[in-house]
Amino acid sequence: MYKRILMPVDVFEMDLSDKAVRHASFLAKADNATITLLNILPVNGRAMLRGFSSDIKKFENYMTQESEKKMNELKRLFDIAPENIQTRVRFGNVRDEIIAMSADGEYDVIVIGSKKPGVTTHLLGSNAESVLRYAKIPVLVVR
Repeated sequence: MYKRILMPVDVFEMDLSDKAVRHASFLAKADNATITLLNILPVNGRAMLRGFSSDIKKFENYMTQESEKKMNELKRLFDIAPENIQTRVRFGNVRDEIIAMSADGEYDVIVIGSKKPGVTTHLLGSNAESVLRYAKIPVLVVR
């Protein structure tokens, strides 16, 4: 049913990702699917380092390497073959990047963790709610 799973992760808040790992693993094992772990980093660093283009590139390279390292550590929590798990790092708005990746037709489902609800998000975390609202493919939200 699901051959390609997109799983956005926040490598700096692993509790949120840990919850969704079991569900993504279950789906992947059921259909021998692949999982793409996606970490989206904010572009705020660009604004702070405006005028220092070489520093921006160094900062982005460092953050990409750190994200890749943490996602590779996260791979060991899955009980599927490591070669069935890819990693991607992007810079931008969380919702926009997830929706853009899911819109290209490569993925069958999005599995995303959600924070505890707050006053402004009511039932879901704001990123999960936003992805759920705009995604054109099924979304599994895990709390």
